Amino acid sequence: MRVAALFSGCGGLDLGFEKAGYEIIWANDYDKYAVNTYNLNMKTPAICADINNLNLNEIPPHDVLIGGFPCQPFSMMGHEEGFNDSRGTLFFRVMEIVDNQKKRGCPPQVIVLENVRNLMTHDKGRTFSRINEELNGRGYKVYAKLLNSADYGVPQTRNRVFMVCFLDSKIAYEFPAAMPLKTTLQDILEKKVDEKYFLSEKIKKTILSDGSGNYFAKSETDLRIARPLTATMGKMHRACQDNYVTQNGRLRRLTPRECARLQGFPDTFKFEVSDAQAYKQFGNAVTVSVSYAIAKSIKEKVESNND
Repeated sequence: MRVAALFSGCGGLDLGFEKAGYEIIWANDYDKYAVNTYNLNMKTPAICADINNLNLNEIPPHDVLIGGFPCQPFSMMGHEEGFNDSRGTLFFRVMEIVDNQKKRGCPPQVIVLENVRNLMTHDKGRTFSRINEELNGRGYKVYAKLLNSADYGVPQTRNRVFMVCFLDSKIAYEFPAAMPLKTTLQDILEKKVDEKYFLSEKIKKTILSDGSGNYFAKSETDLRIARPLTATMGKMHRACQDNYVTQNGRLRRLTPRECARLQGFPDTFKFEVSDAQAYKQFGNAVTVSVSYAIAKSIKEKVESNND
């Protein structure tokens, strides 16, 4: 099946579909650094451009449309402005793409969308209801579920909403079942890392503090299952929010390669950007193993329905 990918970032969602046997025929993101990483690794290069400025007729016909549309408008880490935030309205740009494909006689048969868990409860559920209404109004049957990356082979607690939408109403879809986790954060650590990743005694006090003022949260290190990776982890948040491990008796932050592993990217995945950009890309990425499980389950369901 042919896939068009939106908001591709460095390629986590796309890589899972490619691994499951889909053909990525078109991809887009506006971040030039993420596109650079994407194009180092994926068969079909992504277009670096603002999706609002794209000529929709240049997006080729496709069977599956995928994308993790910007989550900041709905995230608890942001201001939760939803559709009042210009990034939140990008969902409607996705709908314009669907409408344009339908107008050309080739609507995508499947749509897969990803976002933060707060999408389901934002604005007392009204935002999620509106998204469902927009998809239902275009003939799509919507299946949605909160999935945790730790249930799909990587030691990271990362809860994300996935929406799988079928134009064929006869398809009865079930999300892939959770699997026992066989690895820990310690299993994916690099054996030797650069000195720059180790914490100085001076910053260590701040990192290990349990908060300040009216904010309190228990700081923990050396977790077996990592906390959610974030786009801003390069700033080194406190240990109550970020991930730190002990190696040779010294505390350090995770390396970009370790973050890539926590997101399910193989060690063959290349990135030629600064650490700050690498942390941002992997913090924003969709976990590859979750994407693969979803892509595989969709393919099996569509193929069995066509038999």
